[in-house]
Formats: sequence, C-alpha cells, structure tokens
Amino acid sequence: MRVLFICILLLIGIPSAANSKQEVFEFEFEGVRLNGILNFPTDSIPKGIVLIVHGSGQTNAVAQNWYSDVRESILLSGYATYMWDKMGCGASGGRFDYNQTVYNSALEVIAAIMALKENKVAGSSAIGLWGISRAGWINPIVIREYKDIKFWISVSGVDGQENFKYLLAENLKINGHPPDSVDLLVNEWLMGTKITHAGGSFEAYRQATTHLAKNPFWLRFTNGGISEQGFYTYQQTFKKEVLDPETGLQVYIEDFGSILSGITCPVLAVFGENDRNVDWTKTKRLYENTLGKNTDLSVVSFPNCNHNLFQGQTGGFYEMEDGNLPYTRCIDFLDAMEAWLAKI
Repeated sequence: MRVLFICILLLIGIPSAANSKQEVFEFEFEGVRLNGILNFPTDSIPKGIVLIVHGSGQTNAVAQNWYSDVRESILLSGYATYMWDKMGCGASGGRFDYNQTVYNSALEVIAAIMALKENKVAGSSAIGLWGISRAGWINPIVIREYKDIKFWISVSGVDGQENFKYLLAENLKINGHPPDSVDLLVNEWLMGTKITHAGGSFEAYRQATTHLAKNPFWLRFTNGGISEQGFYTYQQTFKKEVLDPETGLQVYIEDFGSILSGITCPVLAVFGENDRNVDWTKTKRLYENTLGKNTDLSVVSFPNCNHNLFQGQTGGFYEMEDGNLPYTRCIDFLDAMEAWLAKI
C-alpha cells in the first residue's frame, strides 16, 4: 500500500571486478545482526570509510554486488567502503519493514558507524556518506546527530516532502497523457491520499479514484491496484504521518531546510536531468539555499540521465525494463565523484 505515497527507489549495481580487499562485517541494530561487506584499497591505508546508504525498498546488495562501480570509484580515491543489507534482506536478520522511518534508518547508519569504530576498522576515524534518493532524508539526520561526518555525496537527493506526485505526473506525460488527463489522475491520487490519512473508508477512496484505478501505469506500479485489505493495513500507519496543509503531501522531514542549513561538511550533489522520480531542480534549489550558504557545496547534473544515473531517453520509471536498454552509466558520473573526493 505504501507505493501510493512513496516511490520505490533503488540503485542497482553493475558487475565489476573491483581490485580491492574484501571482508564481511556485521553489526547489531535493535538486537538484530545486519550483514555487510567492507572493501579496502589494495595498496594503501584507507583515508576513511564511505558508508553506502540505500534508497527505498528491499535490498540484496551484498549477494548481487550492488553499486560495484560506485564503490570501485571510491576505492580508487583512496577510501574504503562499507555496504550492508537491511533487516530481513540478504543475510541480515530480522524482518524487512517498508514503513521504517527515515529517523530510524538514520539510527541504523549511526549504529554501523559506531561498530566500525569500536572494532577499530582501518579508516574508521574518518567517515563519509554516500546515498541515493531516500538516503537524501537519512544522511542529513545522521550528520546532525553524529557530528563528525567528513563529507556527504548525495545522489538524486530529495526535498522534505513526498515525491510520488511528481513521479506520477511525469510518467503519465511520458506515457502520452495530455495535460488535462494528467491533472485529473494526479488530483484523484491526491484526494485518495487525503481520504486515507483522514481515516476514510475504502469505498470513499475507491469512489475518489475511479479513473486512476483503471490507469495502466498505476495498475502496473501497484501490482494490479489497491485492495481493501491493503488499504486498511496501510491506513493504520499512514494516519500517524504529517501532511503539509498547503500541498497535501506527506512531510518526511519537518523543518528539513533548517537541518540542511546546519550541515558544515563538504557536500557533492549529483543529479540526472531526466529524473522522473524526483524533481531534481527543486532539490537543487533547496540545497543551494541551505547547504550552499554554510558549507562547500558542489552540484553536478548530467543530461539524458535518469534517477539512478544511467543513460536513457525519457527517464521513465520502466524505460530500462521495457526498452531492454543496457545499464550504461551517465558519462563522467564516476569521474566527477573521483575528482571531488581528490579535491576535498
């Protein structure tokens, strides 16, 4: 049911033979063992460790070698990397919770940092963060709470509110819907959100979303639509969330601008200009008006690149899958990260 209100945002890895030393490293969070993997430069003592913070959804990052090209670029810059699977995913214990809050995810990241330091892992005296999409909410909280993060690389970052309205509208446009049809369907989605949040009935929700319920993109995205059971199950959690009174969108981080303004470590913000999941221009403006006033902020965007920083024509949610397109990285994306890490 949560796909009603937040898109599933993952960055998959590209198989790569990274020249590095590798070892398993586990840590405990809320009584559960989380399984991860450390990679170290082969020929030098690491300058620090960069934690790879996932986007939304389940992971199988260790077994499937996610972010391998990103991690290799970081290794070439002299840093070690640490990546782990979420609860209930891969070899990690516990149960996966799609409704895990970004605040709790931030505590999970801090638990990983503390475990690296307590075990005196090489490079753990200097911790940096790399994260995509949902991690754009998580990492600022980590930086606020931990106080000793050396830098942050934000990929396809977010602002303080729910992003599915943008995703839905942009993908409907890509699928050929005229403006009046896009407005109708987006307004139905927003009305359905408000009904759900206010404790309304499934029947009221269904009546408010009659056109949306038949839309091919929506049906595909929700795996056939929203069931009555799914509606009421999600409603129990969603009623506790905060909606912005002006836009009706869910607020993920209250006073997010102030949190960003408090960040003083160097930040690299990377965007794909064909991002149809998150309004990257809105996030860019937010970063410039907050981070840009208090710290060393570098912003880089890449044309013809999607939310996950792969080359594409439209950036649509299913473009790579439907077009059978190769997962080809945006030109200069990896080089830009290496250059920035070398500079700082």
